Amino acid sequence: MSDRIEPATSGSYGVQPSAFRLPEATHLSAVTLQVSNLARSRQFYEQTLGFSTLRATDTEVTLGTRGSTSALVSLIERRHSPPPSGRKRLGLFHFAILLPNRADLGRFLRHLEQQGVQAGAGDHFVSEALYLHDPDNLGIEVYADRPRASWTRRGQELVMGTDPLDVGDLLESGGSARWAGVPAGTTIGHVHLHVGDIDTASCFFSEGVGFDRMVWSYPGALFLGAGGYHHHLGTNIWAGPAAQAPAPDEPQLLEWTIVVPSAAEVTAAAANLRAVGFAAELTPDNRGCITRDPWGTALRIVAATP
Repeated sequence: MSDRIEPATSGSYGVQPSAFRLPEATHLSAVTLQVSNLARSRQFYEQTLGFSTLRATDTEVTLGTRGSTSALVSLIERRHSPPPSGRKRLGLFHFAILLPNRADLGRFLRHLEQQGVQAGAGDHFVSEALYLHDPDNLGIEVYADRPRASWTRRGQELVMGTDPLDVGDLLESGGSARWAGVPAGTTIGHVHLHVGDIDTASCFFSEGVGFDRMVWSYPGALFLGAGGYHHHLGTNIWAGPAAQAPAPDEPQLLEWTIVVPSAAEVTAAAANLRAVGFAAELTPDNRGCITRDPWGTALRIVAATP
């Protein structure tokens, strides 16, 4: 592979799966999280992150942007005894909240500073990101993309990395406006999972689900996406060979969602998963299917609402 860095023009990067390929319009929808204390988690997601509650019961809270009816995060309570400190788990590494622009990210960073919330940060070349954890230590990324015209590739591989974030410049980009909660246009940009091994992850998520492989040289990780996006999914083996799936009563990612344009792509994805050797169950109307990755995390593939 050439070491030369070149512009990542449309169609010039990524390795396609051998059969079914997710369409260009693919995007992610809501994530469902299991938490240990619903009231505590709701307060964090509303006050620290800035989500609005769309619906709430004694055991479940659905969150989104102000004025929207579309869920981005669902919290389901299951009280438990926390696992021993430091235990590594497969499943969620983080889910990622994609803000509409860099100014929004700058305002969010200032909001965190004003609240005294510590956050990690990284410049990934294709995006700029902040990292924090919810009260159950579930990982969250809040990020903004750089323009696609600035992305680069090395051969067929998109160039991504982790450099220090220019915090001062990011804060300046937010201007004087205050953070007023998660803005309209915010989406779930990607999900990042701890997995048991990269080859199996590639088989399931690329050859089965239909993602393109975008970045494979990042140590211990594989990033996959559709429609030329840098990644809708990250997978890594950083939890180590002894990592296990979370117990049923532990905080965890219960389910995440891929949205495709029509029922035809849903049925094609389900058939392809079965052909590769993975179970996939269609809903009665054929507008959704449910599968589980090899480490037990549920994935729902659904058709966009007509």
